[in-house]
Amino acid sequence: MSELEIQKYHLHKDEPDKLQFEIFPLKEYLIQKAHNTQKPHVHSFYQVVWFMKGTGKHYVDFNEYDIKDNSLFFISKGQIHHFDDNYQEGCILHFNESFMAYNENFTDVFLKHNIFHSFEKEPVFRIKESDSNELHNIVNQIQTEMWTPNQFAHSDYLKVLLHLFLIVTQRFGIRNNCSALTMNNPSHILFVNFRKLLEENFHKIHTVAEYAGLLNVSTKTLTNCTKEISHQTPLEIINERLILEAKRLLSYSERNVNEVAFELGFEDPSYFVKFFKRHVKMSPREFKVNIA
Repeated sequence: MSELEIQKYHLHKDEPDKLQFEIFPLKEYLIQKAHNTQKPHVHSFYQVVWFMKGTGKHYVDFNEYDIKDNSLFFISKGQIHHFDDNYQEGCILHFNESFMAYNENFTDVFLKHNIFHSFEKEPVFRIKESDSNELHNIVNQIQTEMWTPNQFAHSDYLKVLLHLFLIVTQRFGIRNNCSALTMNNPSHILFVNFRKLLEENFHKIHTVAEYAGLLNVSTKTLTNCTKEISHQTPLEIINERLILEAKRLLSYSERNVNEVAFELGFEDPSYFVKFFKRHVKMSPREFKVNIA
């Protein structure tokens, strides 16, 4: 793999019987993995980074965020991110979707823990110092449990603690530009299902009508839903996802513009160039040069 090609990391990809969960002290992890963490990379699993103390920058999908005490970053599968060369105090959690979903419908889990929204503007929660003790207690319990893998219901107990961690974060965390979703609102469930379908199909389906058809709703219903929750039309959300992926591929892979266009489902590369330029205000080649 070339230096330009972005690295993708997995959690026990070929070991399904292994515990699909990890927790590390953040400072030790950043020191040991500095060669990897300070380069842009992606995961096929979920990651929570709790900066308890420290300063510096954290970079997520072409955005730069200031690290402040008691800030938690929720990195979804496929998001490009990297750390600076500071070694902050805190903890870092890794887990696969199967571990997070437990025995529930994943859509319900996604709604309940409305935090892994890679499409939100800021993937970060701020926790007040006065509210952080509950999270510290949960992390301490997780770390203690990790040392006793032969205990009865070890995996189940960790899953419960993880869900409790996410619930407390959502209850006390402060997040900008994020609308709360609930499980008893049909529009919210439709919105989540649309986002899930988009994530699975954005590289081949680009029209609102096709997504509405897959969801068994009218385009008007889908449009009203997304406008209510995100203040965007479905087409704006689709285009935003395509542009994000185009930026990722142009920045951290050796694919040329034509290859990126074909990978994203554009049969005519010239149309992709016009599409990209309309949204980014520069051509794909200009963007690639500016990033380099």
